[in-house]
Amino acid sequence: MNLWESLKMAIATLAANKLRSSLTMLGIVIGNASVIATIGVGEGAQRFVTAEVQSLGPNTLFIRPGSPEADRRPLWPPQTLVLEDAEAISTEVPTVVAVAPELTGNEVVSYRGRNASVTVIGTTPDYTEVRDFQVDRGRFITKLDGQRVQRVVVLGSEVARQLFNGQDPIGQSVRVRNLRAEVIGVMQPKGSSFGMDMDMTVFLPLRTMANRLVGRRSPYGTSVSYISLSARDETVMRAAQFQIENLLRRRHKIVGEDDFTVRNQQDLQNTLGAITGTLQVMLVAIASISLLVGGIGITNIMLVSVAERTQEIGLRKAIGASQRDILMQFVIEATILASLGGAIGTAVGVGGLALVSMVTDLEAAPSSTAIGVAVGVSGGIGLFFGVIPAQQAAKLDPIVALRSA
Repeated sequence: MNLWESLKMAIATLAANKLRSSLTMLGIVIGNASVIATIGVGEGAQRFVTAEVQSLGPNTLFIRPGSPEADRRPLWPPQTLVLEDAEAISTEVPTVVAVAPELTGNEVVSYRGRNASVTVIGTTPDYTEVRDFQVDRGRFITKLDGQRVQRVVVLGSEVARQLFNGQDPIGQSVRVRNLRAEVIGVMQPKGSSFGMDMDMTVFLPLRTMANRLVGRRSPYGTSVSYISLSARDETVMRAAQFQIENLLRRRHKIVGEDDFTVRNQQDLQNTLGAITGTLQVMLVAIASISLLVGGIGITNIMLVSVAERTQEIGLRKAIGASQRDILMQFVIEATILASLGGAIGTAVGVGGLALVSMVTDLEAAPSSTAIGVAVGVSGGIGLFFGVIPAQQAAKLDPIVALRSA
């Protein structure tokens, strides 16, 4: 028998047992779909992380209270950063062009019976430059607002919509907890950034928030949650980070471990990329188990097929079929099952990625490499796991096979 005849016979045999063939392919289908979908979602997550980091603003550095080791400690970060640190960086670090200290909290903002749960950020005028966030109507906080501890507020676009329902909020007064403040501006839509909906945010002068809302002060000045700043350009990012660290060490009189951490965009991207990459590898490994289970399923079904077709094998060998012919037929059947299951699994995986892209913010696109590897592996699994039952069938003695049948 030539290869073409073996192929036709294998297809006819599988078509005669449609239900069994379909159930045999199921493990391969699930395995292929899982691998392709997992890799696609993982790559989409990495692209999402990159976009999120870049959306924080160009050439941005971040300073948070607590040492670099604090991430591994289940303690609230200490209040070691103060507004005066930000002012010192602005005046003494030549590679920095804008500094925006931030004091954050969660409050309820109300206006004439309408309420909205928002993130409140107390900050300074440089915030819009550092975070690349633009005003749509009115104006943003000014230096004079901060010096005079003015009761003014700038609303995120969604906050303005929920509270004012299309009316012009400029000049109106809203209540932030017990603080009545005048609306001086509305921000342009920004979307989410690292899980925070920037359109559900309101902005106050930092000193106003510290004195009238939070009431939290450090012995060394007005404490802040963290400090964001922009370097002059990408070429001076490392120099700016070095200068900031030296300045803060001098100001905090540090001789041992730092009580602050400076991070740049690349650091954030590398850290988050490592996390998503590790999760992706773990999920792909778990999904690959389905391929192994599918291969074992092929072996089981092919062994059953050999037992059921003992008489056929005996007849074929009695009229001249060689061991190679028998071996080829069963290997081809197993390979067809695995390859067809791989193709169906690929279609299911690609469809799943399209659905993920539709219902989430992830740009989950299928990877051609992942598709090629998954289909190749599934075909190889069929070949590998089909050899054992094929060899068993090929070694059957025709007389014994006919007698046992």
